[in-house]
Amino acid sequence: MSTRFFRSAAAFAALTLSAGLLQAQVGKPVTIKDANTAPEAEIATMPHMTAALAKELVAARPFANTAAYDAFLGTKLSKEQRAELYPKLWVHLNLNAATREEILLVPSMGPRMVREFLEYRPYKSMAVFRKEMGKYVNAEEVARLEQYTFVPMDINTASDEDFNTIPGFGPRMLREFKEYRPFTSAEHFKKEIGKYVNAKEVARLQSFVVLP
Repeated sequence: MSTRFFRSAAAFAALTLSAGLLQAQVGKPVTIKDANTAPEAEIATMPHMTAALAKELVAARPFANTAAYDAFLGTKLSKEQRAELYPKLWVHLNLNAATREEILLVPSMGPRMVREFLEYRPYKSMAVFRKEMGKYVNAEEVARLEQYTFVPMDINTASDEDFNTIPGFGPRMLREFKEYRPFTSAEHFKKEIGKYVNAKEVARLQSFVVLP
């Protein structure tokens, strides 16, 4: 095949990848692991964690939000220890609902950037977040900040690419999410998805979506 063909194919692949990233509604990990889905053995290796604490954390999850995660660890680790852990282990912030106090838990977060996070609410997509934060910091810092966040997605219109950014989301759950569309209410979601996972996991998954 010609060199021209390979160049065209490469360009198309790059464009497709870029489109997928633009659709992503949960920030792409750079340094973090999701505290609600990371394996216990891996958690035990992280800063200030022990095998016993990792086991306790896994038993307590899923954490409904960043505040619940911080409250749990606040009884186990000092503020300084948590600050060293959070760049490695984290529960994503809902960009449209997180409190100022939750946003301040993001490592290296200062008052100015908290103000910018809040100013552009409600975010309609992660692409909007990237665009607006890019006015203040470079692309590398935008990517670092993005990994701590998510934008809730419309469960009835979200793409496969959107859904697959949810931590711990796999092909089976993608099939079930799509099978029962359109969802008509939170109760409808709980009833149908509750056939496959327990109530805590239903609640965790529900936190990433917007329901009628």
